[in-house]
Amino acid sequence: MQVILLERVAKLGQMGDVVAVKDGYARNFLLPQGKALRASDANIASFENQKAQLEARNLETKKEADALAEKLDGQQFIVIRSASDAGSLYGSVTPRDAAEAATAEGFSVDRKQVRLIAPIKELGLHNVSVVLHPEVDATIQLNVARSEEEAELQASGKSIQELAAEAEAEAEFEIAELFDDIGSAADDEELGVEAAPATEEEAPAEEE
Repeated sequence: MQVILLERVAKLGQMGDVVAVKDGYARNFLLPQGKALRASDANIASFENQKAQLEARNLETKKEADALAEKLDGQQFIVIRSASDAGSLYGSVTPRDAAEAATAEGFSVDRKQVRLIAPIKELGLHNVSVVLHPEVDATIQLNVARSEEEAELQASGKSIQELAAEAEAEAEFEIAELFDDIGSAADDEELGVEAAPATEEEAPAEEE
């Protein structure tokens, strides 16, 4: 299908370009979202008549997007999820989760603006793109953790593997200390028995 773009579309073209796309892509995405019109003579003429207004509107929305991107870019948002000891999530983090995390911190982000390179299925820090305008995007970071405390440790630069190794080492140290304490107590007990004075009943009778 031939369409005329009403705004810049990534990997497709700029406003005013007439491009060929698959029918399904046009019907399910470009046309219903107002990003393009069928490239009929009437629609092309209509676009030319409205081009100045469309460009002015695009410039205004781009300025608003630039202002938001300046504040949003580089922000980190915590997403709490259940996961295995190895760090695998029971489920995955979705664009909706990312949008809700950003919105909870005062940023107006819609799930449709969030672009995940791949599904997030592991604990850790994940960079996510947010498309604020056809010509403006920002990168945020999702700190996916099992608790706020774990998120703080991850934010300091420690991976889930390092945290697990530290927890294991701490547990082994505590067990070793426990055995040392038990051994020391046993030694003290033995020394106490040998050094204990005999009672009157146990003391040998004096020779007359």
